[in-house]
Amino acid sequence: MPISLRLPKDVESRLAALSALTGRSKTFYAVEAIVEHIDDLEDAHLSAEVLARVRAGAEALVPLSDLLSEYGLAD
Repeated sequence: MPISLRLPKDVESRLAALSALTGRSKTFYAVEAIVEHIDDLEDAHLSAEVLARVRAGAEALVPLSDLLSEYGLAD
């Protein structure tokens, strides 16, 4: 799926230099960056949603001590 990106000039310059240095395309490195970081971005978004539910009292909480006991990790 084609997409278009507008990068800050300094980032585009770095990407172009890396591409020239390694012989790989700028697209290759853009795809690599997205693949490498999309999980983290999704996790950050989901954690913000969970935090909002916790603050609203709509998400159940389990004390850490209960979890440790349940898995045999308590002192």
